[in-house]
Amino acid sequence: MQENKSFKSGFISIIGRPNVGKSTFLNRVIGQKIAIMSDKPQTTRNKIQGVLTREASQMVFIDTPGIHKPKHKLGEFMIKVSKNTLREVDIIMFMVNAEQGIGKGDEFILELLEGTKTPVFLVVNKIDQIHPDELIQTIDSYKGKFPFAEIVPISALQGNNVDQLLETIDKYLPEGPQYYPADQVTDHPERFIISEMIREKVLHLTREEIPHSIAVVIDKIKRDEENENMIRVQATIMVERDSQKGIVIGKRGALLKEVGTQARKDIEMLLGSKVFLELWVKVQKDWRNKSAHLRDFGYREDEY
Repeated sequence: MQENKSFKSGFISIIGRPNVGKSTFLNRVIGQKIAIMSDKPQTTRNKIQGVLTREASQMVFIDTPGIHKPKHKLGEFMIKVSKNTLREVDIIMFMVNAEQGIGKGDEFILELLEGTKTPVFLVVNKIDQIHPDELIQTIDSYKGKFPFAEIVPISALQGNNVDQLLETIDKYLPEGPQYYPADQVTDHPERFIISEMIREKVLHLTREEIPHSIAVVIDKIKRDEENENMIRVQATIMVERDSQKGIVIGKRGALLKEVGTQARKDIEMLLGSKVFLELWVKVQKDWRNKSAHLRDFGYREDEY
């Protein structure tokens, strides 16, 4: 495949307001779960690279943190990551929610895109939620704001028009090498994906009580010495306050146990093996505003 002179490849940044469905799109396209999905905005913190290899092309998708006004050092880091990806890609996918009009976040993103030479696609997601007439109005409201190379309405959740979007992306890809092996779907190490799976379960089960003040650190991953079919995973859930620790653990440890049960199923699918998951909860005061803690928990600016 790599010897084929007409092989095309490229990097595609997915940018948009929080909670427009970027991770849902990425997981659908890649065909397995590599990005955290939650109904809480701003759940994606690092660049997630998803790799889709086809017969004559390879697309490397970068799911950036949702653009929002930062309130702490972690927020500033997330915005910096999003902005940096715009300078290093072949196509920019600006994803918007079909159910919502243009908001301040969208206006901010359009300002960031001003003057870019990179082709920008307007991808209108969640079209399954609205009437076709409303879709036309939404598209018209964006048309005058920016010279988009393409406008593609999709439903990442239902799969509507996703194949058409991929075909359109393919047309814009430059000739290039196959960057990753055909069976590789992400460039992130398994540790990162496992930590995200655990974090997703905490977000889902605690709802509004634990917003974004958690991080998950993988302490150890090793195959069981007595049982080769079992992988032992030890992880620590970091919170900012003692009250949050109580919430995550739950009454008689019930919530933490449920987090472990749900996360273990995802991790077993990822690793293709039985998993014994041990979870701890630790308080690290105000970690989101301390650069050293951000580095310790995997948010390293030099990687971007």
